[in-house]
Amino acid sequence: MSAPVDSPDEDFGRQLTTLPGWRRFVDSSRADPMVGLTKAEYDMLDEDGQYAYDEDRLDHHARLQVVATSTVRSTVTCGRRLIILNRGAVSARRGLIVSGPANTGKTIALTQLGLTYELQDRRRRPGQDDRIPVIYITVPPAATPRMIAAEFARFLGIPVLSRANITDLTEAVVGVCTKARTGLVLVDEIHNLSLTTRHGAEASDTLKYFSERIPATFAYAGIDVESGSLLSGTRGDQIAGRFTGMATHPFPYNAEWKALVAQMEANLLLHEHRPGTLTRLDRFIHTRTAGMIGTLSHQIRGAAVDAVLTRTEKITKTGLMAVDLDIAASREQADRVLHTDANK
Repeated sequence: MSAPVDSPDEDFGRQLTTLPGWRRFVDSSRADPMVGLTKAEYDMLDEDGQYAYDEDRLDHHARLQVVATSTVRSTVTCGRRLIILNRGAVSARRGLIVSGPANTGKTIALTQLGLTYELQDRRRRPGQDDRIPVIYITVPPAATPRMIAAEFARFLGIPVLSRANITDLTEAVVGVCTKARTGLVLVDEIHNLSLTTRHGAEASDTLKYFSERIPATFAYAGIDVESGSLLSGTRGDQIAGRFTGMATHPFPYNAEWKALVAQMEANLLLHEHRPGTLTRLDRFIHTRTAGMIGTLSHQIRGAAVDAVLTRTEKITKTGLMAVDLDIAASREQADRVLHTDANK
């Protein structure tokens, strides 16, 4: 039932920007969900057993994610379509850009696309462990061409030697990707590329070069990409002409929002929590989180962790308010109060 406490090396192994971390993410998606104990079964455990079970529950709630959104479904559908259309392309492959405000689920949509594709690839080609169907990298701030190539190399486990130049890294990455039959490349934090700087423009050219050399579909995600420099100028026009846009946004208070709250509540493993408590608070939760899916996830997961640590074993309105909001949601609440006061 319990697992040993993770070591720092195991924590590093969860990083999606490394091949072991990505594979662990994919494998965990297929694992059976944790089965909760009743209060009576929990009380029958000895002290060590209760501690181990509580640690498992903390880990379960810490990783609780919201994935079944319309944005995720649209991203996966569009991404799969592009992957199929790109099978016969020898150049000018089409790509996907997921763009929107912070905390609106861009990374979730991007990684779920990668997860779906990798699981499909494993089903089509069972036992071929030498394949690397998906690569996931993030763009570092003020990225240079070498930094972009190094991110690819780091994911693939290629040593990045100080004496290796950009050409050496590029050729090594292309060689491994071609041999491993990489079919999808996910590039997160694409807003860190600024085409208004020389290094940023050259880093963008490096990504374009990779997309031409690696027979794969490229999918980007970033904050408000349309209003940035990535799609401006000649380079930006080329990107805009090859990439399909997928927008993320805060969720309105509607049936989908209610379903998301209910979905998260159904996954809670708390002994005293009454089912339906959060669904009755879904309007309050929407107002508090401003409809941001990332803030929603943080609020409920944080309150669940507190419920285990404090042994209250339930989430209430007070428990939700005890979880500090992120700065963006706090600003939204403050703006809403000012707007309300101004209209009085």
